[in-house]
Amino acid sequence: MNNNSNNHGLEPPNPAFGSRSSSFRSTDPKNDVTVSTDSKGAIPTSLSVNYLPSKFSSTMLAGGVKRRKGKGLDDIHIPKRGGGREAFKANESRMPGDGDDDYDGVTFGPHGGRKGRLRWNRFKWVLFVANTVFSAYSLTGLIACLLIWFNVWTHADIIRVGNRPELIVSTIAASLGVLTSLIGWSGILLNNRAFLAVYSFLLWICFALLVTPGYITYKKRTFNLEGKVNAQWSRDLGLDGRLRIQNQLHCCGYFNPFIEATVSQTCYARSTLPGCKGPYIKFEQTILERWYAVVFSVVPVQIAIMVAALLCSNHVTYRFGKGMMPKAYRLNMNSMAVIMDNYANQLAEQYGNDVASEVMARSRSNLQLDAMPTMPYSSSTSYGQSKYDNLANK
Repeated sequence: MNNNSNNHGLEPPNPAFGSRSSSFRSTDPKNDVTVSTDSKGAIPTSLSVNYLPSKFSSTMLAGGVKRRKGKGLDDIHIPKRGGGREAFKANESRMPGDGDDDYDGVTFGPHGGRKGRLRWNRFKWVLFVANTVFSAYSLTGLIACLLIWFNVWTHADIIRVGNRPELIVSTIAASLGVLTSLIGWSGILLNNRAFLAVYSFLLWICFALLVTPGYITYKKRTFNLEGKVNAQWSRDLGLDGRLRIQNQLHCCGYFNPFIEATVSQTCYARSTLPGCKGPYIKFEQTILERWYAVVFSVVPVQIAIMVAALLCSNHVTYRFGKGMMPKAYRLNMNSMAVIMDNYANQLAEQYGNDVASEVMARSRSNLQLDAMPTMPYSSSTSYGQSKYDNLANK
Protein backbone atom coordinates (compact mmCIF):
# COMPACT_ATOMS: atom_id res chain seq x y z
CA MET A 1 0.00 0.00 0.00
CA ASN A 2 2.82 2.34 0.84
CA ASN A 3 4.52 1.63 -2.47
CA ASN A 4 1.32 2.38 -4.36
CA SER A 5 0.82 5.66 -2.52
CA ASN A 6 4.38 6.70 -3.23
CA ASN A 7 4.06 5.92 -6.91
CA HIS A 8 1.20 8.38 -7.23
CA GLY A 9 3.50 11.26 -6.22
CA LEU A 10 6.20 10.45 -8.78
CA GLU A 11 6.32 11.93 -12.25
CA PRO A 12 6.72 9.67 -15.26
CA PRO A 13 10.23 9.54 -16.79
CA ASN A 14 11.19 11.91 -19.56
CA PRO A 15 11.98 10.47 -23.00
CA ALA A 16 15.51 10.71 -24.30
CA PHE A 17 16.15 14.03 -26.05
CA GLY A 18 12.54 14.97 -25.42
CA SER A 19 13.15 18.51 -24.33
CA ARG A 20 14.44 19.59 -27.69
CA SER A 21 11.70 17.95 -29.70
CA SER A 22 8.93 19.48 -27.60
CA SER A 23 9.92 23.00 -28.59
CA PHE A 24 11.62 22.43 -31.94
CA ARG A 25 10.99 20.11 -34.77
CA SER A 26 14.60 19.72 -35.68
CA THR A 27 17.94 21.45 -35.40
CA ASP A 28 18.12 21.34 -39.17
CA PRO A 29 17.76 24.88 -40.59
CA LYS A 30 15.43 23.54 -43.26
CA ASN A 31 12.87 22.54 -40.62
CA ASP A 32 13.63 25.44 -38.29
CA VAL A 33 10.23 27.08 -38.27
CA THR A 34 8.63 26.96 -34.85
CA VAL A 35 5.06 28.11 -34.53
CA SER A 36 2.90 29.38 -31.73
CA THR A 37 -0.81 28.65 -31.76
CA ASP A 38 -3.25 31.51 -32.01
CA SER A 39 -6.57 32.25 -33.65
CA LYS A 40 -5.03 33.15 -36.99
CA GLY A 41 -2.85 30.11 -37.37
CA ALA A 42 0.88 29.46 -37.32
CA ILE A 43 3.34 32.35 -36.87
CA PRO A 44 6.94 31.67 -37.96
CA THR A 45 9.73 32.59 -35.59
CA SER A 46 13.27 33.74 -36.11
CA LEU A 47 15.87 31.26 -37.29
CA SER A 48 18.21 32.45 -34.54
CA VAL A 49 16.39 30.32 -31.91
CA ASN A 50 18.31 27.23 -32.99
CA TYR A 51 21.84 28.30 -33.77
CA LEU A 52 24.11 31.28 -34.16
CA PRO A 53 25.33 31.58 -37.77
CA SER A 54 29.09 31.70 -38.14
CA LYS A 55 28.80 34.13 -41.03
CA PHE A 56 27.85 37.07 -38.81
CA SER A 57 30.51 39.59 -37.90
CA SER A 58 31.83 39.89 -34.37
CA THR A 59 30.24 43.34 -34.10
CA MET A 60 26.77 41.80 -34.42
CA LEU A 61 27.45 38.90 -32.09
CA ALA A 62 29.14 40.97 -29.38
CA GLY A 63 26.32 43.52 -29.31
CA GLY A 64 28.40 46.48 -30.42
CA VAL A 65 31.75 47.68 -31.68
CA LYS A 66 34.84 46.34 -29.95
CA ARG A 67 36.80 48.67 -27.73
CA ARG A 68 39.97 50.21 -28.97
CA LYS A 69 43.37 48.82 -28.25
CA GLY A 70 44.49 49.24 -24.66
CA LYS A 71 41.02 49.02 -23.07
CA GLY A 72 41.52 45.59 -21.60
CA LEU A 73 39.92 43.43 -24.31
CA ASP A 74 42.95 42.72 -26.44
CA ASP A 75 43.46 39.31 -24.87
CA ILE A 76 39.99 38.11 -25.96
CA HIS A 77 40.29 36.14 -29.17
CA ILE A 78 37.28 36.22 -31.47
CA PRO A 79 37.48 33.84 -34.43
CA LYS A 80 37.37 35.19 -37.95
CA ARG A 81 33.84 35.78 -39.19
CA GLY A 82 34.48 36.30 -42.88
CA GLY A 83 35.07 39.18 -45.26
CA GLY A 84 38.41 40.54 -46.42
CA ARG A 85 40.18 39.35 -49.51
CA GLU A 86 39.34 35.73 -48.73
CA ALA A 87 35.62 36.51 -49.09
CA PHE A 88 35.67 35.41 -52.73
CA LYS A 89 37.19 31.99 -52.07
CA ALA A 90 35.13 28.82 -52.10
CA ASN A 91 33.33 27.95 -48.83
CA GLU A 92 34.33 31.23 -47.24
CA SER A 93 32.17 33.35 -44.96
CA ARG A 94 31.04 36.60 -46.48
CA MET A 95 30.45 38.83 -43.45
CA PRO A 96 33.53 40.84 -42.43
CA GLY A 97 34.82 41.39 -38.94
CA ASP A 98 36.77 44.26 -37.44
CA GLY A 99 40.01 42.37 -37.96
CA ASP A 100 39.53 41.62 -41.65
CA ASP A 101 41.42 43.20 -44.53
CA ASP A 102 39.88 45.95 -46.63
CA TYR A 103 36.96 46.56 -44.29
CA ASP A 104 35.39 49.67 -45.83
CA GLY A 105 38.70 50.56 -47.42
CA VAL A 106 40.72 50.35 -44.18
CA THR A 107 43.54 47.85 -43.87
CA PHE A 108 44.07 46.13 -40.55
CA GLY A 109 47.39 44.81 -39.31
CA PRO A 110 48.14 41.20 -38.36
CA HIS A 111 47.61 41.95 -34.64
CA GLY A 112 44.45 43.98 -35.01
CA GLY A 113 46.13 47.39 -35.28
CA ARG A 114 45.58 49.61 -38.26
CA LYS A 115 48.37 50.27 -40.67
CA GLY A 116 49.39 53.76 -41.61
CA ARG A 117 48.27 53.66 -45.23
CA LEU A 118 45.00 52.72 -46.85
CA ARG A 119 44.69 50.10 -49.56
CA TRP A 120 42.15 49.96 -52.36
CA ASN A 121 41.05 46.71 -53.95
CA ARG A 122 41.29 46.04 -57.67
CA PHE A 123 37.64 46.85 -58.32
CA LYS A 124 38.01 50.28 -56.80
CA TRP A 125 41.10 50.98 -58.91
CA VAL A 126 39.19 50.00 -62.05
CA LEU A 127 36.39 52.38 -61.12
CA PHE A 128 38.91 55.11 -60.35
CA VAL A 129 40.62 54.84 -63.74
CA ALA A 130 37.33 54.53 -65.62
CA ASN A 131 35.78 57.54 -63.94
CA THR A 132 38.95 59.58 -64.48
CA VAL A 133 38.71 58.99 -68.23
CA PHE A 134 34.98 59.66 -68.20
CA SER A 135 35.44 62.90 -66.28
CA ALA A 136 38.18 64.03 -68.67
CA TYR A 137 36.23 63.79 -71.92
CA SER A 138 32.94 64.92 -70.33
CA LEU A 139 34.59 68.06 -69.00
CA THR A 140 36.39 68.61 -72.31
CA GLY A 141 33.13 68.31 -74.24
CA LEU A 142 31.35 70.70 -71.90
CA ILE A 143 34.11 73.30 -72.23
CA ALA A 144 34.03 72.99 -76.03
CA CYS A 145 30.26 73.46 -76.11
CA LEU A 146 30.43 76.47 -73.81
CA LEU A 147 33.10 78.07 -75.97
CA ILE A 148 30.82 77.67 -78.98
CA TRP A 149 27.85 79.13 -77.12
CA PHE A 150 29.93 82.15 -76.04
CA ASN A 151 31.17 82.63 -79.61
CA VAL A 152 34.84 82.32 -78.64
CA TRP A 153 36.02 80.20 -81.55
CA THR A 154 36.24 81.32 -85.17
CA HIS A 155 32.96 80.77 -87.06
CA ALA A 156 31.30 79.57 -83.84
CA ASP A 157 28.31 81.74 -84.69
CA ILE A 158 27.69 79.65 -87.82
CA ILE A 159 27.39 76.54 -85.65
CA ARG A 160 24.97 78.31 -83.31
CA VAL A 161 22.79 79.21 -86.32
CA GLY A 162 23.11 76.22 -88.66
CA ASN A 163 23.73 73.36 -86.21
CA ARG A 164 21.68 74.38 -83.18
CA PRO A 165 19.91 71.01 -82.47
CA GLU A 166 23.20 69.10 -82.49
CA LEU A 167 24.80 71.71 -80.24
CA ILE A 168 21.95 71.59 -77.72
CA VAL A 169 22.03 67.78 -77.45
CA SER A 170 25.83 67.77 -77.14
CA THR A 171 25.70 70.35 -74.35
CA ILE A 172 23.10 68.33 -72.43
CA ALA A 173 25.14 65.16 -72.86
CA ALA A 174 28.36 66.83 -71.64
CA SER A 175 26.58 68.46 -68.67
CA LEU A 176 25.00 65.17 -67.60
CA GLY A 177 28.37 63.48 -68.04
CA VAL A 178 30.04 65.92 -65.65
CA LEU A 179 27.23 65.45 -63.10
CA THR A 180 27.47 61.66 -63.43
CA SER A 181 31.23 61.73 -62.91
CA LEU A 182 30.76 63.75 -59.71
CA ILE A 183 28.31 61.15 -58.42
CA GLY A 184 30.85 58.47 -59.34
CA TRP A 185 33.60 60.23 -57.40
CA SER A 186 31.32 60.46 -54.36
CA GLY A 187 30.60 56.75 -54.50
CA ILE A 188 34.22 55.76 -55.07
CA LEU A 189 35.78 57.91 -52.37
CA LEU A 190 33.03 57.26 -49.80
CA ASN A 191 32.58 53.54 -50.62
CA ASN A 192 28.89 54.27 -51.13
CA ARG A 193 27.26 51.59 -53.23
CA ALA A 194 23.99 53.52 -53.55
CA PHE A 195 25.82 56.37 -55.29
CA LEU A 196 27.61 53.88 -57.52
CA ALA A 197 24.29 52.27 -58.46
CA VAL A 198 22.95 55.67 -59.56
CA TYR A 199 26.26 56.28 -61.33
CA SER A 200 25.94 53.04 -63.30
CA PHE A 201 22.39 53.91 -64.32
CA LEU A 202 23.24 57.45 -65.43
CA LEU A 203 26.06 56.15 -67.61
CA TRP A 204 23.47 54.53 -69.88
CA ILE A 205 21.59 57.82 -70.23
CA CYS A 206 24.86 59.57 -71.02
CA PHE A 207 25.57 56.95 -73.67
CA ALA A 208 22.20 57.59 -75.33
CA LEU A 209 22.74 61.35 -75.31
CA LEU A 210 26.29 60.88 -76.59
CA VAL A 211 25.42 58.92 -79.72
CA THR A 212 22.43 61.13 -80.61
CA PRO A 213 24.42 64.13 -82.00
CA GLY A 214 26.80 61.73 -83.71
CA TYR A 215 23.91 60.07 -85.54
CA ILE A 216 22.34 63.42 -86.44
CA THR A 217 25.55 64.89 -87.87
CA TYR A 218 26.47 61.69 -89.75
CA LYS A 219 23.03 61.43 -91.34
CA LYS A 220 23.01 65.11 -92.25
CA ARG A 221 26.43 65.02 -93.94
CA THR A 222 26.12 61.66 -95.67
CA PHE A 223 22.64 61.88 -97.17
CA ASN A 224 21.99 64.86 -99.51
CA LEU A 225 23.77 67.59 -97.60
CA GLU A 226 23.29 70.06 -100.46
CA GLY A 227 19.52 69.62 -100.48
CA LYS A 228 19.34 70.07 -96.70
CA VAL A 229 21.42 73.24 -96.87
CA ASN A 230 19.20 74.61 -99.65
CA ALA A 231 16.07 73.99 -97.57
CA GLN A 232 17.65 75.42 -94.47
CA TRP A 233 18.70 78.66 -96.18
CA SER A 234 15.32 79.29 -97.77
CA ARG A 235 13.00 78.13 -94.93
CA ASP A 236 14.69 77.89 -91.53
CA LEU A 237 17.39 80.52 -91.16
CA GLY A 238 15.38 83.69 -91.64
CA LEU A 239 16.79 87.15 -92.17
CA ASP A 240 18.82 87.24 -88.98
CA GLY A 241 20.35 83.80 -89.56
CA ARG A 242 21.35 84.62 -93.13
CA LEU A 243 22.90 87.89 -92.01
CA ARG A 244 25.04 86.19 -89.36
CA ILE A 245 26.30 83.58 -91.83
CA GLN A 246 27.03 86.28 -94.46
CA ASN A 247 29.07 88.27 -91.94
CA GLN A 248 31.06 85.20 -90.84
CA LEU A 249 31.81 83.84 -94.34
CA HIS A 250 32.09 87.26 -96.04
CA CYS A 251 29.55 86.42 -98.71
CA CYS A 252 26.33 87.92 -100.02
CA GLY A 253 23.13 86.06 -100.89
CA TYR A 254 22.84 82.37 -101.58
CA PHE A 255 23.97 82.24 -105.21
CA ASN A 256 24.56 86.01 -105.67
CA PRO A 257 23.38 89.29 -104.07
CA PHE A 258 20.04 89.08 -105.92
CA ILE A 259 18.90 85.66 -104.54
CA GLU A 260 17.76 85.32 -100.90
CA ALA A 261 20.20 87.87 -99.53
CA THR A 262 19.91 89.97 -96.38
CA VAL A 263 20.89 93.58 -96.98
CA SER A 264 23.71 94.89 -94.81
CA GLN A 265 26.64 97.32 -95.05
CA THR A 266 28.64 94.77 -97.04
CA CYS A 267 25.84 92.97 -98.84
CA TYR A 268 23.79 95.01 -101.33
CA ALA A 269 22.75 94.85 -105.00
CA ARG A 270 26.08 95.88 -106.51
CA SER A 271 28.25 93.99 -103.98
CA THR A 272 31.20 92.06 -105.35
CA LEU A 273 31.07 89.42 -102.64
CA PRO A 274 30.44 85.85 -103.82
CA GLY A 275 27.38 83.79 -102.93
CA CYS A 276 27.25 81.84 -99.65
CA LYS A 277 26.25 78.41 -101.00
CA GLY A 278 29.75 77.12 -101.75
CA PRO A 279 31.54 78.35 -98.58
CA TYR A 280 28.62 77.33 -96.35
CA ILE A 281 28.44 73.76 -97.74
CA LYS A 282 32.21 73.32 -97.37
CA PHE A 283 32.06 74.56 -93.79
CA GLU A 284 29.20 72.19 -92.99
CA GLN A 285 31.02 69.23 -94.51
CA THR A 286 34.10 69.89 -92.40
CA ILE A 287 32.36 70.60 -89.09
CA LEU A 288 29.88 67.71 -89.39
CA GLU A 289 32.63 65.21 -90.21
CA ARG A 290 34.69 66.31 -87.20
CA TRP A 291 31.61 66.22 -85.01
CA TYR A 292 30.55 62.62 -85.60
CA ALA A 293 34.18 61.43 -85.76
CA VAL A 294 34.79 62.70 -82.21
CA VAL A 295 31.52 61.28 -80.93
CA PHE A 296 31.96 57.82 -82.42
CA SER A 297 35.56 57.64 -81.23
CA VAL A 298 34.35 58.08 -77.65
CA VAL A 299 31.66 55.40 -77.92
CA PRO A 300 33.97 52.36 -77.30
CA VAL A 301 35.46 54.08 -74.26
CA GLN A 302 31.97 54.85 -72.96
CA ILE A 303 30.90 51.22 -73.36
CA ALA A 304 34.01 50.04 -71.50
CA ILE A 305 33.27 52.45 -68.64
CA MET A 306 29.67 51.22 -68.46
CA VAL A 307 30.80 47.59 -68.26
CA ALA A 308 33.38 48.44 -65.60
CA ALA A 309 30.75 50.25 -63.53
CA LEU A 310 28.33 47.34 -63.77
CA LEU A 311 30.95 44.78 -62.74
CA CYS A 312 32.79 46.74 -60.06
CA SER A 313 30.33 49.12 -58.41
CA ASN A 314 29.08 46.46 -55.98
CA HIS A 315 32.62 45.44 -55.01
CA VAL A 316 34.15 48.79 -54.13
CA THR A 317 35.10 47.06 -50.86
CA TYR A 318 35.31 43.37 -50.03
CA ARG A 319 32.50 43.79 -47.56
CA PHE A 320 29.36 41.83 -48.49
CA GLY A 321 26.10 43.73 -48.38
CA LYS A 322 25.46 46.34 -45.70
CA GLY A 323 26.57 44.21 -42.74
CA MET A 324 23.03 44.10 -41.38
CA MET A 325 21.43 41.16 -39.64
CA PRO A 326 19.24 39.26 -42.13
CA LYS A 327 15.55 39.55 -41.42
CA ALA A 328 15.11 35.80 -40.98
CA TYR A 329 17.51 35.87 -37.99
CA ARG A 330 16.10 38.90 -36.19
CA LEU A 331 14.43 38.22 -32.87
CA ASN A 332 10.74 38.93 -32.34
CA MET A 333 8.23 38.17 -29.63
CA ASN A 334 7.45 34.71 -30.99
CA SER A 335 11.15 33.86 -31.13
CA MET A 336 11.61 35.00 -27.54
CA ALA A 337 8.67 32.79 -26.55
CA VAL A 338 10.35 29.78 -28.15
CA ILE A 339 13.69 30.54 -26.50
CA MET A 340 12.12 30.96 -23.07
CA ASP A 341 10.09 27.81 -23.60
CA ASN A 342 13.26 25.88 -24.31
CA TYR A 343 14.85 27.34 -21.20
CA ALA A 344 11.79 26.42 -19.13
CA ASN A 345 11.89 22.86 -20.41
CA GLN A 346 15.48 22.51 -19.29
CA LEU A 347 14.61 23.93 -15.86
CA ALA A 348 11.64 21.60 -15.57
CA GLU A 349 13.84 18.58 -16.30
CA GLN A 350 16.34 19.52 -13.63
CA TYR A 351 14.23 21.17 -10.89
CA GLY A 352 10.60 20.38 -11.64
CA ASN A 353 7.66 22.23 -13.11
CA ASP A 354 7.05 24.44 -10.06
CA VAL A 355 10.54 25.92 -10.16
CA ALA A 356 10.36 26.41 -13.91
CA SER A 357 7.05 28.24 -13.62
CA GLU A 358 8.35 30.51 -10.88
CA VAL A 359 11.54 31.37 -12.81
CA MET A 360 9.62 32.12 -15.98
CA ALA A 361 7.18 34.33 -14.11
CA ARG A 362 10.04 36.32 -12.65
CA SER A 363 11.71 36.60 -16.06
CA ARG A 364 8.55 37.94 -17.64
CA SER A 365 8.06 40.54 -14.97
CA ASN A 366 11.70 41.67 -14.93
CA LEU A 367 11.97 41.90 -18.72
CA GLN A 368 8.45 43.34 -19.09
CA LEU A 369 7.45 40.52 -21.43
CA ASP A 370 3.87 40.14 -20.23
CA ALA A 371 2.62 40.72 -23.77
CA MET A 372 4.75 37.87 -25.10
CA PRO A 373 2.78 34.77 -26.19
CA THR A 374 2.88 31.90 -23.73
CA MET A 375 4.30 28.62 -24.99
CA PRO A 376 3.03 25.27 -23.61
CA TYR A 377 6.29 24.31 -21.90
CA SER A 378 4.42 22.52 -19.09
CA SER A 379 1.05 20.86 -18.57
CA SER A 380 -1.28 20.58 -15.61
CA THR A 381 -1.15 16.78 -15.58
CA SER A 382 2.34 15.61 -16.28
CA TYR A 383 5.20 17.21 -18.16
CA GLY A 384 6.72 14.06 -19.56
CA GLN A 385 3.44 12.52 -20.66
CA SER A 386 2.73 15.42 -23.03
CA LYS A 387 6.10 14.90 -24.67
CA TYR A 388 5.38 11.26 -25.21
CA ASP A 389 2.06 12.23 -26.79
CA ASN A 390 3.82 14.63 -29.13
CA LEU A 391 6.26 11.96 -30.18
CA ALA A 392 3.45 9.51 -30.71
CA ASN A 393 1.60 11.97 -32.92
CA LYS A 394 4.68 12.43 -35.09
